[in-house]
Amino acid sequence: MIIQEILAKSILTRSNIPSVDLVVNPYVGCEHGCIYCYAEFMKRFTNHHEPWGAFLDVKINSPDLVKPRGQYRGKNVLLSSVTDPYLPHERKYELTRKILEKLVPHQPSLTILTKSELVTRDIDILKKFKDIDVAISISTLNEEYMKQLEPRASIPSRRFAALRKCKEAGLKTHVFISPIFPYMTDIEEIMRYAIDFVDYFSFENLNVRPHNRKRVFDFIEKNRPDLLEKYKTIYNTPHDNSYWDLLSDKIVELSKKYKIECVNHFHQGGFSK
Repeated sequence: MIIQEILAKSILTRSNIPSVDLVVNPYVGCEHGCIYCYAEFMKRFTNHHEPWGAFLDVKINSPDLVKPRGQYRGKNVLLSSVTDPYLPHERKYELTRKILEKLVPHQPSLTILTKSELVTRDIDILKKFKDIDVAISISTLNEEYMKQLEPRASIPSRRFAALRKCKEAGLKTHVFISPIFPYMTDIEEIMRYAIDFVDYFSFENLNVRPHNRKRVFDFIEKNRPDLLEKYKTIYNTPHDNSYWDLLSDKIVELSKKYKIECVNHFHQGGFSK
């Protein structure tokens, strides 16, 4: 892992993600090394030639870039969109923690999205926000698959334990079931596992793009060769969303069955407001 400290020009930036006004990304790059990562496009804004997941730029001055009190009041702020706010090096640099401390006086509507158990370190600060939502993302409970898909992220059981701790501390929580791997991600199994300590669930489909296509299909061929033709059908047939349409209907049914809110974020290709 190549680590370098850099100076950023800004830290809260406008977002094209629906319902999100501003995003905070204290790092460029990501240590988790997820094979399906959509954020690899960020590489073109750096001088890195290493594979995505092999470098991390630390925005060492990012806490100082939070503007004076009141600038973000009433804004929907997400940590993070193209990195994880609780990467392993966050233990050393504490950039996320320092940014959160600076944001408390602003009282934005804050969402934390992570794959790391480290989020529990900052519960003392998170409790100071009046409108906060802490989420973990997960695509499978199968640790064998998870270690191939997300090799340096916290294992599922630790993510869930962290989220339970956040819920017990009085924070709003949810599980982001994402990305959903067709015929492999058991969304109902995940819901049953977490339903006692979350306020709602949200869902996102797996998008296969040119940069991650080979990695995704290699993973399927290695682990579930019986699904390879189905994946080719889903991802090689233009404008055919039939699989996701059926799964959307199932999510509605599960929401009714378990009497819990389910938010569908299925999209193809990217976000736009």
